[in-house]
Amino acid sequence: MNLVSFLGAIEIGFVFALVALGVYLSFRILNFPDLTVDGSFPLGAAVAATLIIDGVDPYLATGLAIVAGMLAGLVTAILNLRFGILHLLASILTMIALYSVNLRIMGRPNLALITEPTVLTPFEGLGISGLYLKPLFGAVVIAVVALLLGWFLITEYGLGMRATGANPRMARAQGIATAKVTATGMALSNGLVALGGALFAQMNGFADITIGTGTIVVGLAAVIAGEAIFRVRGVVMAVAACIFGSIVYRLAIAFALNADYLGLTSADLNLVTAVLVALALILPGARNPFKALLARRNGVNGGGGGA
Repeated sequence: MNLVSFLGAIEIGFVFALVALGVYLSFRILNFPDLTVDGSFPLGAAVAATLIIDGVDPYLATGLAIVAGMLAGLVTAILNLRFGILHLLASILTMIALYSVNLRIMGRPNLALITEPTVLTPFEGLGISGLYLKPLFGAVVIAVVALLLGWFLITEYGLGMRATGANPRMARAQGIATAKVTATGMALSNGLVALGGALFAQMNGFADITIGTGTIVVGLAAVIAGEAIFRVRGVVMAVAACIFGSIVYRLAIAFALNADYLGLTSADLNLVTAVLVALALILPGARNPFKALLARRNGVNGGGGGA
């Protein structure tokens, strides 16, 4: 794997770390299986790209993309909380609807941003090569988001959100408005995902209706990989694990696709993804033969001493 592929994987890893954080909020904190992210990721890209082409400031366009993602998360929450639709089905309905919404926003299946100003434009005059500028910008953004999210989850409201996901009945008994907290969490989750989509479009120079396909799998892979590596304890560590897991996942994908002896191509991306996610799920629970042997040996020695 050459330097370009390595830095490209780091750049995409930072972008999808935002997706991982959003997935962590919905799946882990709120215990809400949410497939809306497959629609809110391209929604963020579509809103940002369309507004930038129309002459809107890239930073304002990115902010409005976040708002659009939050609204998408609210729709899913309302379908579940107000109308009693199963959370998984509610998110699927929103995701399907967003496909048409994204097409309406863009007016066509894809938009090009190569000649348009982006959030990176103010920094291009610093003399930093674009090869390094994008990963550095992504690192700064994800660091700010991670600090804010980590702080939020240890505030009183954040603790209420964690309690809602862990035990809604007990949370309600403690006076927590679980419906409002859940809706807020879903909005934040999809807002983060939409931010990832907006940055993806601006860093790669295009927005496409299909870029959201499999986003939920990528987000889950990052969360699971990070938790498997870090053995997470506490939300602050979990936030860091999501970011690290996203980068590791992207590096593993890049290594697999660039390893000539494996004979893999970009067409095998979904296969590689499935294998990596399966390994991340299997390995933490796999039995360690050396640990088992040591335990048996200690048991035998302890039994002999007692006799």
